[in-house]
Amino acid sequence: MARATFEGPILAGDSRFGPLRNVGYTDLVQEADMDLSVTTNGAVNYGGASGKFVNGNGIPNVNATVYTPSSSVYPSVVQTIPADSATNIYRGAVMYLPYGSAINDVFIDIGVVPAVAAGTLTSTQILVSNNYTAAAGTAAYAGTAVLTSPAVGRQSISTFTATQLANQAATTADILVSPTGGTGPNASKMSQLVFTIALVGTSMTTVTAGLFYFTLRYTQLDGSIGTLTTYPYGNLE
Repeated sequence: MARATFEGPILAGDSRFGPLRNVGYTDLVQEADMDLSVTTNGAVNYGGASGKFVNGNGIPNVNATVYTPSSSVYPSVVQTIPADSATNIYRGAVMYLPYGSAINDVFIDIGVVPAVAAGTLTSTQILVSNNYTAAAGTAAYAGTAVLTSPAVGRQSISTFTATQLANQAATTADILVSPTGGTGPNASKMSQLVFTIALVGTSMTTVTAGLFYFTLRYTQLDGSIGTLTTYPYGNLE
């Protein structure tokens, strides 16, 4: 089966001309399925390990690089994810997006409730940000409440703040791909989106269970679309 990749937003519609022009963006989706009991990098549904988040685009999951977000530092600085401790265990998934994307939906599903081999797991929280986010931290985009008794199924997202809504409208420049600007307005920048699973407890040891399904639906925007000089797209008679 062939696979193709391309640059630029995707437009669709069947009326390209006139006042009833209905051309618009199509949605893009990235997802990651994480089984926290699977600790082999590159295995099906690999769930990460101590200090290791995953990239679901590897198909199957592989270890991801998490960068310290910056719109000015090149090369981007790799971030260190905290190692497992008796009180905090972190797992997560990283998705790289075109800079300035609009986040439309975030879906967080639990297929198996997380558990540890010893000690007490007191709470689970999923935080969606442009960065690794510590337990009870402030997420740039979305997150669940602190779940003391998580259940299997789709998890509710906490009410968005004004800042989160503004961030969702256009993702930030977190990773610099080029120091000079590349060949287009967004070519040298990427956005980073991180799902952080924060497990908090006492005297915790190895994670023995926990199945998470993360889905991100977004739109790659381009402010030049529709201009006569860049992308006419039916604006010329």
